[in-house]
Amino acid sequence: MNEPDAVPAAEIAVAARHLQALEGAVALALVGQPRVIRESVVALAAAGHVLLEGVPGVGKTLLVRSLAAALGGSFARIQFTPDLMPSDVTGHALFDLKTEGFRIRRGPIFCNLLLGDEINRAPAKTQSALLEAMQEQQVTIEGRALPLPAPFLVYATQNPIEQEGTYPLPQAQLDRFLLKVFIDYPGAEEELAVVRQITSGQIGDRLDTSRVTPVLTPTDVLAVQGAAATLRMDDSVLAYAVRLVRAARDWQGVETGPGPRAAIALVRAARGHALVEGNAYVTPDDVKAMAPAVLRHRLKLSADLEIEGYRPDDVLVDLLAGVPAPRS
Repeated sequence: MNEPDAVPAAEIAVAARHLQALEGAVALALVGQPRVIRESVVALAAAGHVLLEGVPGVGKTLLVRSLAAALGGSFARIQFTPDLMPSDVTGHALFDLKTEGFRIRRGPIFCNLLLGDEINRAPAKTQSALLEAMQEQQVTIEGRALPLPAPFLVYATQNPIEQEGTYPLPQAQLDRFLLKVFIDYPGAEEELAVVRQITSGQIGDRLDTSRVTPVLTPTDVLAVQGAAATLRMDDSVLAYAVRLVRAARDWQGVETGPGPRAAIALVRAARGHALVEGNAYVTPDDVKAMAPAVLRHRLKLSADLEIEGYRPDDVLVDLLAGVPAPRS
């Protein structure tokens, strides 16, 4: 196995400071959600896409807007609706009367950070327009492959309780998301701080990201992603990540388990987590910390477990307890 060259300690320190500054900037707008912010920043470090799930009003859109404000790159938002067409996402060719030829009108997907709001409200045909972009970092229009700007990240949101008029994401698309991040209700003190912040001198209830200033550039993000990709990971820790994924396939009550892409995603996310922590190497704890967000959307439980009220996270608790981790 060819190990990547060791990342210089100075480069790790700079990348960690960048990521920690990003966490701090986002936390100025999104109060009381440190785990959500951490997982979202880890995904950015690992160059992965994120599916955000939570009930209305818990800050899903605010999180992504705050990330965009802190990154300083190009940002676009698409409100997914049942009548949204693929060309509304990717763009299309149109006839230019001046030149008497066709030209490409690029869609909103040509940006560094894309917010796909309520992605499960668009039909499968439109959802699939994102697949090529998420996997290949390009869009094909009229036979031309157009590269997307680097970095390119998709943060998509969905509401878990309102299913009327929605189209569940196909497994092929779910698998393209590095992480599925749950945003739950804030604690009592955090909710008080949120209400105080929003109602103190602010007209209406618009999403206020005015306190968030750019702390990274797209070039900085690419440097951070390069550092994360080459962070040292011992073979025993790598094997542990693979064992977790393989064990999940055969775990009692799991009807369909995660594929090899899940093991790759877990390794990438663990490297991102280690880098945010400022470590020069990945530990089993980094793998454990990211396993729920990496695996929860890649597990399909049996009908019996779903009837009994089990969720993928309940199974993952047992899985992490049942698969021994190497001693670091």
